[in-house]
Amino acid sequence: MGINVGKEVAALERMTVKQLRERYGEVFGEATSAHNKPWLLKRIVWRVQALAEGDLSDRARARAAELARDADLRLTPPPARPGAEASRTTSGTIESSDRRLPPPGSVITRKYKGGSIQVKVLAEGFEYAGESYASLSAVAKAATGSHCNGFLFFRLNGKGGDA
Repeated sequence: MGINVGKEVAALERMTVKQLRERYGEVFGEATSAHNKPWLLKRIVWRVQALAEGDLSDRARARAAELARDADLRLTPPPARPGAEASRTTSGTIESSDRRLPPPGSVITRKYKGGSIQVKVLAEGFEYAGESYASLSAVAKAATGSHCNGFLFFRLNGKGGDA
């Protein structure tokens, strides 16, 4: 006689977490440390259904294993994250890998509240009003008095136009 999956699911939904953990042990043959009721329900229902209706065919298992082996292959390297890894130049200084920034020695200018904010890009950081800052966001905070994204404030996000 087969298992009635519908009745089994209805019975499982009325169980407590402790009872579900016990049922999990019966169905899978091993204990679980999980206390998440929805997760336990899904796992047990999946297993009960697989036992009642049969598992994957050998052909389907072989194809799944083949796909899993090929899934690890990467044909192109992942894109570099901005600021994740700095590279060293021949002179020993560190240059930024963020393409939004102009080269060291450049001056970024932004009109703000009737005035002009000028920031000099250094090899390691930024210079504004005679002070050195580690990030554009720190410069923007010093200039405006509030926290904001430096790239957006100085319109270096690559979108152009007025932000």
